[in-house]
Amino acid sequence: MQRGTDVTGNFANNTLQHGTRWVVKIGSALLTNDGKGLDLERIADWADQIAHLKRSGVDVVLVSSGAVAAGMTRLGWAARPDTMEMLQAAAAVGQTKLVQTYEELFQKSGLHTAQILLTHEDLSDRKRYLNARNTLRALLDMPVIPIVNENDTVTTDEIRFGDNDTLGALVTNLIEADALILLTDQDGLYNADPRKQPDARLIERAAATDPTLLAVAGDGGRLGRGGMATKVRAARLAARSGAVTVIAGGRLTDVLGRIRSGQSVGTVLHPDLAPIAARKQWLAGHLQMKGEIVVDDGAEQALLKQGKSLLAVGVKAVSGDFQRGECVVVRNLKGVELARGLVNYDVLDASRIIGQPTGAIESILGYLNEPELIHRDNLVIV
Repeated sequence: MQRGTDVTGNFANNTLQHGTRWVVKIGSALLTNDGKGLDLERIADWADQIAHLKRSGVDVVLVSSGAVAAGMTRLGWAARPDTMEMLQAAAAVGQTKLVQTYEELFQKSGLHTAQILLTHEDLSDRKRYLNARNTLRALLDMPVIPIVNENDTVTTDEIRFGDNDTLGALVTNLIEADALILLTDQDGLYNADPRKQPDARLIERAAATDPTLLAVAGDGGRLGRGGMATKVRAARLAARSGAVTVIAGGRLTDVLGRIRSGQSVGTVLHPDLAPIAARKQWLAGHLQMKGEIVVDDGAEQALLKQGKSLLAVGVKAVSGDFQRGECVVVRNLKGVELARGLVNYDVLDASRIIGQPTGAIESILGYLNEPELIHRDNLVIV
């Protein structure tokens, strides 16, 4: 395990202090004060911290556990039920209270909330992935805190096998966040269980892919489905898009502000690759290329020199059998590969709008999915 500061460690510190997009996940044990009901005082404090981050220029997506646990409390249940229908009922009862609480608290800071209920399937299906990404991207441009949770009320697989640490990591990949902050009831990841070994030492810094981390990670508590093991796995997932993960105690005073200011808080798990390289690796390794788009010289310069999105007006030809949300290769007129990205239109519609200005797309197709053929956030220059 790495300790101290190295090149990657310096990158992690810089990312936490200057990054502009965070995913913050708060666990059930924290939100419900270890099962005693929603801890309104602490939730208000986290809301204030997140609002401060938003005002300082950090876009925050909040991944909130607590629906099942809050429902259990409202229904007077002391133990987490075992049957699927009872878990779903608890989630349905608890989710309304949870969202209402967040809405009231964030409104005090002049912010709105948006509830986003996702499943892992939403983030694995290409079209639904792109829809979720575009929705979250639009919300982050508004005075809004998107609140993401698993759709526990209808998705049986997620209640059985899912956890919000993993969901937080997938959302981090989805929006290309700079950091994933996992707030828990422990101060961080230790080299042994501090509840059993008082001399356990906090791991301050390590590579997210360090194979020894899982060996010291424990299981989840009675309220949540995760544990330190799921947090380590989440850090690995987040690292594939170049994000830094921090596992920290949610009850620490101004924990988010302290992380932002560069103080040593909790466990920092850094990626092995910087974001651009990591994103390129993900696109290359996890998505099969479904087609090709050939662009003119002007579009090539806009992509390479100006960091622009790819517009239909700069496209000369398309080929392949791609659907909306699938990955395609972008080439110049000489056939040289320039980039890879997730396309906003299927091949048939893309072929109808090549060379056309954005303003003409709706009249040609009868609809307008997105003004760009490939948005710059979904595009990696090779």
